[in-house]
Formats: sequence, C-alpha cells, structure tokens
Amino acid sequence: MIVVYTPAGGEPEQYDAKTLLTSEASIVARTVDMKWPEIKAGLVDEDLDAMRGVVWVLKKRAEPTLRFGEFDPGVDEMVTRYDKDEAEAWFDAAFHLVGVDPETTAKRVATALHEAAPSSVADLEHAKAYIDKRRAEAEADEAAGKGPEPEPGPTASAPARKTSAKRTSASSEPSS
Repeated sequence: MIVVYTPAGGEPEQYDAKTLLTSEASIVARTVDMKWPEIKAGLVDEDLDAMRGVVWVLKKRAEPTLRFGEFDPGVDEMVTRYDKDEAEAWFDAAFHLVGVDPETTAKRVATALHEAAPSSVADLEHAKAYIDKRRAEAEADEAAGKGPEPEPGPTASAPARKTSAKRTSASSEPSS
C-alpha cells in the first residue's frame, strides 16, 4: 500500500508501507497502539492512525528528530493507493471473471477497471497499460474460444478496498 500525503498547499508525497523495516513497523505499532496486521488492514480502510504512523516513521528517515506529535496532518491530506503489485493482482482477479457470465466481457472489465483505477492506484500510467495488456490477452482467449480460467487462489487477489477519507480509526464497522 502506498500512502499519499498531500500537505496543505504542498505537493503529493508517496510513502510505500512495504519499505518499512521490521523495527520501523514495530515503532508504528507501539505508537498507534495497533498490531501490524491491524495496521495493514487499516491502510486498506484508510485508517487515519495507521496512515499517520506509517508516514511519520518513513518521514523520520529524512528527519530523524521528527516527533509523532509534530506530524499531525489534516484528515483529508492522506489517502492510500495500491502499489503496482497490488494493482496487478486486483486486475488479474477481475479478468478471471471474463466469460463466467456472458455479460462479463473483457471490454466491460477493462472499462470498469479504467474507471476505478484513478482513485485506487499510485501509478496510473502503469495501471492503464496493464489493464490494456490484460484486455488484449482476454480478448485473444475469447476469440480462441477458451473458457474462463480456474478461480485464482487467495493470494492472487488484491485486498478489498474500503475507502472513506473521512473515516476515523474509531470506526471498526466494515463498509461495502
């Protein structure tokens, strides 16, 4: 997950949670009083505490004296986006649905993904190119008369995205 932090009047800054070292993840967990799996899930849900903790620790690499209390972004200044691997897993899972139902065509899946991608991915150009590549592959399979591929295993799909920039960490209700 990528946390995009856009300070008021500033340029967007991207922080990749995958780059955290174990010691840094432990600092985030202790600081925001959450276990690492909760933080990872919180990033998907755009939990403010999880995002703040990750960005703060990653910012400390360049500013070692930055205190947690000194980094207090506005609630609308942070959002999460899928990194390239997460986006590809999401797109692959969507294209596995092509042909399962006659209405689920490669074109429809690609159109839906192109509409969803701008608000969901960190690298939009990569996402567009990957969607177009997967659409071409799926259309070639359709033309060749191949049926849908077997359902992907649990590791092949991206986590469910539950976004709400206004949600606070106190909310534990899953959204749909």
